[in-house]
Amino acid sequence: MIRQFLNYLPLLLLLGWGNAAEARPVSWPGGWTVMTMNDPDMNALHLSYSPTAFYSVGVLHEYMREPGARMDSVELGNLLKRWNYPDSQANLYLQSGLGIAYGGGDMEPAAYTGLSADWEDRRFLTSYTNRFFYGGDIDRYARHTARIGVAPYIGDYGDVHTWLMLQADYDAGKKDHASLTPLVRLFKSTFLMEAGYNLDGGALLNFTAQF
Repeated sequence: MIRQFLNYLPLLLLLGWGNAAEARPVSWPGGWTVMTMNDPDMNALHLSYSPTAFYSVGVLHEYMREPGARMDSVELGNLLKRWNYPDSQANLYLQSGLGIAYGGGDMEPAAYTGLSADWEDRRFLTSYTNRFFYGGDIDRYARHTARIGVAPYIGDYGDVHTWLMLQADYDAGKKDHASLTPLVRLFKSTFLMEAGYNLDGGALLNFTAQF
């Protein structure tokens, strides 16, 4: 995990600082997003471009730990609905991909889809994400992730913002199918970092940069 962070840190620092960063599948029109996601289940690197504020196209490389397999895919993200309130915002996204899963000498077509919903104001945050994956005999699963978060202070524009969060994961196909991960999110402008430790063991490290 630390080695991966050091490998990607120079790239992330070079991407600069702009508007508020959010780990969401669609950016602003003409915006690029780079994400690396690392947890006890997988390591992933994601690159996407948003032609409009309503959809993005990208590529994803993912290493799945339990089957010891990898996947390369082309991905489409869609903003289905956004609700703007005086002091908060909510979003609903659809994220789907097609590609190839390979490992152990096997290669299978792979496909996945899932919904992502979030609501937040300047103090509180909630989100829910699911992902339904089919990779033939290599792997298949239905995973659900929910988060709650609170900001210990309300920062001004340009400050480093902090969220204290709790993530719950559920995968009916795994022996230990439910887990909890306390984590901290820090973001400033277009740079976002999350770090946590699963209560069953295993680190979580996520990085997002938008430019």
